[in-house]
Amino acid sequence: MVITPEQQVVDAHADSVVIPAHDGELGILRDRAALMCELGVGQLRYTAGGQTKRLFVDGGFAQVNRNEVCVLTERACPPEAITDAMISDAQAAPRDAEGRAPRRVSTLRALRGQR
Repeated sequence: MVITPEQQVVDAHADSVVIPAHDGELGILRDRAALMCELGVGQLRYTAGGQTKRLFVDGGFAQVNRNEVCVLTERACPPEAITDAMISDAQAAPRDAEGRAPRRVSTLRALRGQR
C-alpha cells in the first residue's frame, strides 16, 4: 500500500517490493521480518503476476509487518503521470540539507523514460 496525504496511490498484492530506503534500496519478500525505515527519494518497484510496476516516491516512511508493506510518502506517482512541469519544478527547487533535489530530477527523468 502506498499512501500520500491526498490519496491512496497503490493497494495491490505483490510478490516482491523494492523500496528506496534513505541509505539504499531494500528488497522485501514474503515472510520478511517486521521493520520500519525512513525512505529516500527514488523508485519503488513491485512485482505482481510477473509484471514489474514502478512509482516515484519522495521520502517518507515504510513499515513491513505480517506480509504487508505500507509506504507513507509526501508524493508518489507512476511514470505516465510524470510531466515536464514536475521535472522543471524539481530542478528549480532549492537544495535541501540532505541533497535530495538532484536525486528527484534524475529519478523523475529515469522513470519518465520508461513509459
